[in-house]
Amino acid sequence: MKVYTKTGDKGTTALFGGDRVPKHHIRIESYGTVDELNSHIGLIRDQDINPFYKRTLERVQDRLFTLGAILATPPEKEILKNGKQRLNIPKISEADIELLENEIDGMEAALPPMTHFILPGGHTTVSYCHIARCVCRRAERLSVHLDEIEPVDPLVLAYLNRLSDYLFVLARKLSHDLKADEVKWIPEKL
Repeated sequence: MKVYTKTGDKGTTALFGGDRVPKHHIRIESYGTVDELNSHIGLIRDQDINPFYKRTLERVQDRLFTLGAILATPPEKEILKNGKQRLNIPKISEADIELLENEIDGMEAALPPMTHFILPGGHTTVSYCHIARCVCRRAERLSVHLDEIEPVDPLVLAYLNRLSDYLFVLARKLSHDLKADEVKWIPEKL
């Protein structure tokens, strides 16, 4: 399989099912941003962090590939003519969301309670988590926008929402593990 096909040279791309849409289509923006998020998570995984977090992030990356495939499939193309699902892969499930929630709860149990907003930074690895969190929020916003036009699996939206929470708590936990300063945002007084 060649990397280049030349089919997108005029600014369109194919979705699963064969439909061609402009490369700026909200569906493309949605799954393209999920792809960007996946790359940022790979950057976090490449850091010198606890192997447990690396395994969790690898699972997240797997789920993001699935999520991207779901977003790349228009609702009317989900079912093939023979009645089978187009995507022959496990979908996003409640268990995927529960995994993130359990990880969040476990990390938060080891952290002091938050009393203020936190400024991103303190350590490069922590900053990578905050960048990934922001990209995740953008992917969520784009997917919600897409859902207003064509239905998106509600578990996809829930997963992205929970993943941004996970990335925020992971940033806090890594600050703690790396003994990095967590800078509280305290607004200036007028």
